[in-house]
Amino acid sequence: MWVAVDAMSGDYGPDRIVEGAVNAVNQDGRNVILVGKEEDISETLLKYEYDTNKIRIVHASEIIGMNDSPSIAVRAMEDSSVVQAAQLVADKTCVGMFSPGNTGATMAAALLYLGRISGVLRPPIAAPIPREKGAPTLLLDAGANVDCKPEYLAQFAIMGEIYSRLIFNIHKPKVGILSNGEEDKKGNSVTVKAFEYIKKLPIDFVGNVEGRDLYGGGRDVDVVVCDGFVGNIVLKATEGLSKSIFAVLRESIAQSSLAQTGALLLKPTFTAIKKRLDYAEYGGALLLGVEGTCLIGHGSSNAHAVRNAIRVVVECAERDVNQRIKEDIEKAKF
Repeated sequence: MWVAVDAMSGDYGPDRIVEGAVNAVNQDGRNVILVGKEEDISETLLKYEYDTNKIRIVHASEIIGMNDSPSIAVRAMEDSSVVQAAQLVADKTCVGMFSPGNTGATMAAALLYLGRISGVLRPPIAAPIPREKGAPTLLLDAGANVDCKPEYLAQFAIMGEIYSRLIFNIHKPKVGILSNGEEDKKGNSVTVKAFEYIKKLPIDFVGNVEGRDLYGGGRDVDVVVCDGFVGNIVLKATEGLSKSIFAVLRESIAQSSLAQTGALLLKPTFTAIKKRLDYAEYGGALLLGVEGTCLIGHGSSNAHAVRNAIRVVVECAERDVNQRIKEDIEKAKF
């Protein structure tokens, strides 16, 4: 199984992306096609030893920037790295793609070249959010669809439940709707109607959940659905809070020699906490509901994130996530 990796669109050029791809090849036995400017990628690869049969390069002369208009750029820049990566998936050369670039452009390329799975109304972005214990909570939609209909949220529940079960290995994921209270009639007109749809599905639906439940501090829930407007705000707020907590902690430790001594003793604990909260452990956020697999990474993705992204793409293919989505969507009637 080959994975197409957009090697050019990240914040740091091909360096971290190539390193992560090499690690995926050397440590996990993956097969990777690096897409981008061949000369730059080849030069970066010279730093490493790897099985040359497991890494290929597909040249793409253009790069879609973070500030480019996604829909316009994808159509106008057909030789961009993200478009060529999508094309490799579309023609079945690769089982999936990963891009740490412009999120909108990655989505647009996936929708234009891969298309939606039959029956899927709107593909959502599924973002893992670390919680107190166990596997992360899966939040969707995390930004693909700002305005949603109840039917969309119901399909998000189906797709999220499948992803959580097959990739996070949760036997029977608990699914909830993000709302402003746990009572059945809480929320707006969209979530109230979606509640009625989802409770009829053959999944473990726990009803409405609140923001605190995302992190394991309240009700037990594995998959949380919402529209992309709310989901993106939650995701960015979570990332910001995590960074702020560590910044405040470092500042407080620096102000006291006693605290610095204690911090040295607690270093393994801090390392474990940081790892648990690090997005790199999950590679990125998956665009569910498209043919093939499309994983969207942070612009600042490091080698560890890239390696894990490649792993997730392969796991989705190995475990037939898309086929299960197609089957379950066809069965659902709203």
